[in-house]
Amino acid sequence: MSEVVVGVIGGSGLYEIEGIRNVREVTLETPFGSPSDAYIVGELEGATCVFLPRHGRGHRFTPSEVNYRANVWGMKKLGARHVISVSAVGSLREEIVPGHLVFPDQFIDRTKDRPSTFFGGGCVAHIQFGDPVEEHLRQVLLASAREAGATTHDGGTYVVMEGPAFSTRAESNMHRAWGASVIGMTNLPEAKLAREAELAYATVALATDYDCWHEHHDDVTVEAVLAVIKHNVALAKDVIRGAVRRLVAAGPVEWPAHRALMAGGAVMTRHDLIPAEAKARLDLLLGKYLWPEEASK
Repeated sequence: MSEVVVGVIGGSGLYEIEGIRNVREVTLETPFGSPSDAYIVGELEGATCVFLPRHGRGHRFTPSEVNYRANVWGMKKLGARHVISVSAVGSLREEIVPGHLVFPDQFIDRTKDRPSTFFGGGCVAHIQFGDPVEEHLRQVLLASAREAGATTHDGGTYVVMEGPAFSTRAESNMHRAWGASVIGMTNLPEAKLAREAELAYATVALATDYDCWHEHHDDVTVEAVLAVIKHNVALAKDVIRGAVRRLVAAGPVEWPAHRALMAGGAVMTRHDLIPAEAKARLDLLLGKYLWPEEASK
């Protein structure tokens, strides 16, 4: 197999892609608790792919209950270097029609109840997050979506709200006034944690509705969202397959996200003052840099 390992976080059926082989489940415990579910690992287009249902199989966790830290840590532990997020979103722009695919390059964080960093407890780090999406991976996904025949939107801002209730009309219009393109509930802190874990992260945003701002369309409902998702699931699988094929063809790469911790001097704490508990918790992220002689193999 190729050295390329690709993570996919999204719906529980995404791993059912034509051509995937040697599928198995891997259950992990992490220093941050349990991930949303078992990881589903298989071989696709010459790469190892690691799939995780973000809300658990059967959609058991609200966006606020998802253990984003455990989910991302597990992806890192299983060797992923790229993470593709597949997410349902509401459209905030007339031209983004339900059924279209959006590839955002910015986020606005309106969450409030979610742990958003691996650090703390004796070790402080500040990652650069001005460009929160790995642009190389975003372009791979965009090219794959166009090849699959999707109607795509290149770039845009994704507002991440707490949920689980949908927006008020006032909030929806405020987000439009900010210039945002789509709104959803899941990509933060996921993208921040992926950056801390030095994973290339990008989003395939599936527009399912017009939120509640559009006076000529019904307000968003769960039924409407599920209908569009079901219609687009085959398209999302085609995008994943195409992206994996392109990543394998590119071979091992070293993109900015893959050196996010050390390239910017993110770790602020004097290394000899990092307590043993923090070293153990952060070994997967920092061991190769700060204590390579002790880092887990």
